[in-house]
Amino acid sequence: MSLAVPDFPRVIASALRIREAQVNAVIRLLEEGNTIPFIARYRKEMTGELDENQLREVATRHEFEKNLHQRKTDVLRLLEEQGVFADDARRESLVAAVTQARTLTELDDIYRPYRPKRKTRASVAREKGLEPLSAWLREAAAGALSEPEVYRFVEQFVAGLEVEMTADEALKGAVDIFAEEVAEDAATRRWVRTRSMKGLVRSTASHSGVSSVYEAYYDFREPINRAAPHRILAMNRGERDGFLKVGVEAPLDDILTHLRNTHLPGGGRPGSFVGGMLDAGVLDAYKRLLAPSVERDVRSELTDKAEAQAIAVFGENLKNLLLQPPIADKVVLGVDPAYRTGCKLAVVDATGKLLEVAVIYPTPPQNKIEEARRIVLRLLETHHVELVVIGNGTASRETEEFIAETLRLRKERTDVQIPYLIVSEAGASVYSASPLAGEEFPELDVSERSAVSIARRVQDPLAELVKIDPKSVGVGQYQHDVSQQKLGAKLGAVVETAVNGVGVDVNTASPSLLSHVAGLNKTVAKSIVKFREENGRFTNRKALAKVPRLGHKTFEQCVGFLRIRDGDEVLDNTPIHPESYGVVARLLARTGADGDCIRRPEKRQGWIANLRQLPLQGLAEEAGVGTPTLRDILDALERPGRDPREDVPPPLLRTDAARLEDLQTGTVLMGTVRNVVDFGAFVDVGLKNDGLVHVSELAERFVKHPMDVVAIGDVVKVRVIQVDLQKQRLGLSLKGLS
Repeated sequence: MSLAVPDFPRVIASALRIREAQVNAVIRLLEEGNTIPFIARYRKEMTGELDENQLREVATRHEFEKNLHQRKTDVLRLLEEQGVFADDARRESLVAAVTQARTLTELDDIYRPYRPKRKTRASVAREKGLEPLSAWLREAAAGALSEPEVYRFVEQFVAGLEVEMTADEALKGAVDIFAEEVAEDAATRRWVRTRSMKGLVRSTASHSGVSSVYEAYYDFREPINRAAPHRILAMNRGERDGFLKVGVEAPLDDILTHLRNTHLPGGGRPGSFVGGMLDAGVLDAYKRLLAPSVERDVRSELTDKAEAQAIAVFGENLKNLLLQPPIADKVVLGVDPAYRTGCKLAVVDATGKLLEVAVIYPTPPQNKIEEARRIVLRLLETHHVELVVIGNGTASRETEEFIAETLRLRKERTDVQIPYLIVSEAGASVYSASPLAGEEFPELDVSERSAVSIARRVQDPLAELVKIDPKSVGVGQYQHDVSQQKLGAKLGAVVETAVNGVGVDVNTASPSLLSHVAGLNKTVAKSIVKFREENGRFTNRKALAKVPRLGHKTFEQCVGFLRIRDGDEVLDNTPIHPESYGVVARLLARTGADGDCIRRPEKRQGWIANLRQLPLQGLAEEAGVGTPTLRDILDALERPGRDPREDVPPPLLRTDAARLEDLQTGTVLMGTVRNVVDFGAFVDVGLKNDGLVHVSELAERFVKHPMDVVAIGDVVKVRVIQVDLQKQRLGLSLKGLS
């Protein structure tokens, strides 16, 4: 049977608490092939200024509602094919229930009693013709039939069956049917699931006396409504690794009371013979059929929420990592530490071009310190290196001490101080072994490519990190334990937002960076670079239309996010879309100014100041554009070529190495936040391992989540509160420090 298509925009608007007109506009724009970044930036009037997160929520919810409607249609079709709708009353009830269902779980509950099953105790009993006997038992439970009276009726009933069985076997089968009906009742399942969510989640050790990282969960119980997402994921991992047994402790007495009140006449008469049998059936229904299924549902819901939190945390961390301010216009020496195979060095110029690679052995077992120092000093002198960047992987501690000492000696000789920086090398090895790195540096081995990546990621973190699978950048929690499909979608959206928010220089960007621009894919990105190499740099945005495979719609979507510095048109180095260049011309005409006032800062500031004194709405009407778009245009004109990352504090540079052994409780240090997780933040204070600021030590006030206080890249002042030399751990606090 057919099911009327719901009013998706109305449903979505209600769920997301936005106007229906906004939802309609977003759906229409998406169906026309527009990208989320383009809609968010250049169609604000149409969407009521919904941001990218809201736009993605609308798109996701729309997809969910379409899938839910399709599933409802499928369920009704299956019920009709199975002949369930022969009974008009049942048909009306089921159609209403299916139509009103708001989740796939609700639909599953409704369809469960009719779904074809493998052989069960109840299905076997039905095949033997015991369903009428089960119905009779329900009715008889309200009375006070004696055991002999029940057996006389059952023996007469069995005599009329084609299958031979005893009265006891018949009663057992009838109770099995009753138990399955109780367990498959949609309302019952919904109530039990909801009530179970008020129980406890528990974990115990799978094997006694076995040491593991999961020992904190060997005898652990916590109310489900207070279970922290990271603990749920930790227990799940411990269970998969074979160290834990995880389950749900539901309020058994409450649940059994509800089942009796719902499915036994008058709440049941356990004192009667039939009442006792059906009461046992209720217990069987819960323990054998309902409890395992509901426990799976509860744990699945807990896991879904924990995964959503972990993915959200990873996404926020990735965004902050990608938007770290570049250390531009510096010659950088990248160092990839190692022991046996030696430290790989790579010098890149201010544009990221590779100048020279080398290998040194200042760490055990070779300990060729003097030879290594000569090589490093030569590289510093020859290429006029201005910054040294060290990866934080294996042997980083020893390598940092060597580099710090070498830089100190050089300062004594030349009176020039070169700072150094420790960076996360997460993902560098993934990039260096990738086909992309092979194309960029075919002459280098894998470890040398890694050193180049480490050097470049401080010059322009965004441009370098987009070459790496986001899941490998090391700023998540339990990222390997969550849905990889959902994680990939979230991180892809984060990268897209970051790249388009910053903008991309079309004359210097790699195909990897260009492929994340709205409307572009890897094929078109490569085509742009090839066109640039064959025809020279782009001098204006219009020339992009000549690139093969870059059609009109793609041009419209991407062009506003591409920048051309020192080109024919100054507006090409702003986020102003070419479709709005006419608006700028009308603004110039309105004030009697010429294009020269945009190019010259001293004139531009005065011109913008004059424009801002005019009523914005009236000026927008004169310019023929919406108020939100005009506001964006004025902001862009005020600072052409602005990089939003410039507003972020620069990384913390170092000139000497710290040692865990030298730290004492109470010592105050400066550090950089490297990762933020549910239970705290990890801060780099110049040691091999980052120190942990537990969520309880982030502020004097209660902190719901660490992200409310800190973000990746923040430079913070911390106090040492614990030094564990044996485990090489450092406890830190932000309390009382500003």
